[in-house]
Amino acid sequence: MWYPGRRDVSLYVIAYDFGTTGVKTCLFSIGKTLEMVAGEYGEYGLYILENGGAEQDTEEWWDAMCATTRRLIEKTGVRPEQIDGMTFCSQMQGLVLVDKNGNALRRPMSYMDQRAVTEMRETLGHGLAIEGANIRKLIKSLVITHAAPTSVKDPLWKYKWVQKNEPDIYSRVHKWLDVKEYLICRCTGRFVMTKDSAFATFLYDTRPGKWEWSETLCKMYGVDPKHLPDVINCSDQAGVLTEKAANDLGLRPGVPVYGGGGDATLIGVGAGCTDVGDTHIYCGTSGWVGTVIDRQVVDIFAKIAGTISAEAGKYIYFAEMETAGKCFEWVKDHLVLDEIGVYLQKTHITESREKVYESLYDYMSETISKIGPGAGGVIFAPWLHGNRCPFEDPNAAGMFFNIKLETGKTEIIRAVLEGICYHLRWMLEAQEKKVETSCTIRFVGGGALSPVTCQMLADITGRVIETVEASKDVGAVGAAVLAAVGSGKLPGMAAARSLIPVKERYEPDPGRKKIYDKNYEVYKRLYKTNKKNFAMMNVYGREA
Repeated sequence: MWYPGRRDVSLYVIAYDFGTTGVKTCLFSIGKTLEMVAGEYGEYGLYILENGGAEQDTEEWWDAMCATTRRLIEKTGVRPEQIDGMTFCSQMQGLVLVDKNGNALRRPMSYMDQRAVTEMRETLGHGLAIEGANIRKLIKSLVITHAAPTSVKDPLWKYKWVQKNEPDIYSRVHKWLDVKEYLICRCTGRFVMTKDSAFATFLYDTRPGKWEWSETLCKMYGVDPKHLPDVINCSDQAGVLTEKAANDLGLRPGVPVYGGGGDATLIGVGAGCTDVGDTHIYCGTSGWVGTVIDRQVVDIFAKIAGTISAEAGKYIYFAEMETAGKCFEWVKDHLVLDEIGVYLQKTHITESREKVYESLYDYMSETISKIGPGAGGVIFAPWLHGNRCPFEDPNAAGMFFNIKLETGKTEIIRAVLEGICYHLRWMLEAQEKKVETSCTIRFVGGGALSPVTCQMLADITGRVIETVEASKDVGAVGAAVLAAVGSGKLPGMAAARSLIPVKERYEPDPGRKKIYDKNYEVYKRLYKTNKKNFAMMNVYGREA
C-alpha cells in the first residue's frame, strides 16, 4: 500500500502522456521499485478538416495538463514540494510553430494531418522517382538520416504547407516544435527538441560523429535552419519549472523538467522492451510494431524506418498504422450505440442483472468472443484515415468485405477487431524482411486490456503474446524511467526491464490460426484490388 512520505521512496515524478485526444497525468514513486501511485485523465479536441487537415489546440493541451495535475495532487495528498521531477511522453510528428515568446502562431498540425499533398509533390515529384520520390533527394536523405520524408503526413510537408499557404504566419515563426517540446517550452521557457523528435523531422543527421541538424537537407527542402531548436537527449534535464507555469499547474517553481520522448520511443520502454531483438505491439488510437535494433535500417517500400531510441546506440524499427483502436471506437459509436441505447442483442446492458460490465468495450469484447474465428467470413480493412505501412496511401479507407444475409452485427464487430490484428501481422511480417523480430511479443495499449484481443492477436500472428500491468500507461512508465535515469536514480535503460514484470501470457492456437490464415491472405489483397477505386472516390492525394 502506498502512502505519502513512505520511507523507501527517493523520487516522486509526474509523467504526462499526451495522446491523440487526451492526456494521462501519472504520479510515480521511484525507490527500490517503480510504482504508479495514481493517474488523472483530461480530454482535448482533434479537429478533422475537409481538406485533409487534422489540428489541435495548445490551450486545450495546457488546460488539460493543469487540471489533471491539480486533481492528481489533491487526490494523492502528495505536497507540491515533494515533486522531484516532471517528464513527458507524447504523440509525435506534430507541427507546433511558435514565436519568440513561445506562443503558438496557429493551431498545431497533428501527425494525422495529410493536406500537404501538393507541397510534397512539388518537392519530390519531379525527375526519376522511386515510390513517387525523386531518386536524388531520396538517396541524399537516406544517406544523411537513414530515413526519408515519403509520407504526406511527415512534419516537413506540414511546415512546407504553412510556408506556402500561410506566409504571414510563416514570417513570424521563431521555432518549429513537436507536441511535448511545446509543453516543455511552456513549462521552462526553453526551445529544445529531444533526439527522437529531431529524427522524426527527417532533417537530423544521424551519421557517426554528426548528430546535428543537416544544413544540406534544410537547403534541399527549403527549411530555415534558424527555426530548428537545440537538440537534447531524452533523459537530459531540459530546464526547470518557471514561476508562471508552476502557478498554473499548482506545483513549486524550480522542479526539474526532463526531455522525455515520443510515444513510439517510450511505449516500448514502458513495455520492458529494451534489449536488441525485443518486439512490442501497441494498440491505442493508432497502432504499431516496434523492434529494438542496434543499427539503423530502412525499408522505403514498406515505409519502415529505424527511429532513434531513448538509449544511445539503439534504434527502433518502427511500422505504424494510423487507426487501430480508433476503429473499435468507430464501431462502438456507429454500430453499437443508437438513438435508443446500447444494443448488441435485444437487451439493454444497463437493464441486465446477469452481470455488471465495467465498460461498453468489455461488453463488446465478451459478446464477440461467442463468435468463432474468422467472423463468419467477414473481413474489415482498418484504414479509416489512410494508411502508412506497409503501403502509404492517404486515399485508402475502411471497408467491410464479404457481408451476407446471415451476417449479424456481432460478426461485423468481431471483423473490425480481427482486421486490426491482420494489419498488425502484416506490419510484423514486413519487419521480418529486414530484421529478426522476437517470438514472444509484449502487447500494450488499451487493446491489450481485452483478453479476447490478446488471444486473437496470438492466434493471428502465431506468436506468444505477453501483457504488463500498466498496459494503458506504458508511455508514462517509459517517461518515468527516463526521469529516473536522468536524475541518476537508475544506472541505465536496461534496468527498466526488471521493474516491469509480465502480467498475462497467451499461447497461439494452431487450429484457430489456420482459419485466420485464409482470411489474412484475402485481407492483404483488398488494398491492391481497390487502390484505384480509393483514388476515384477520395479527394486526398489528387487535385480536387
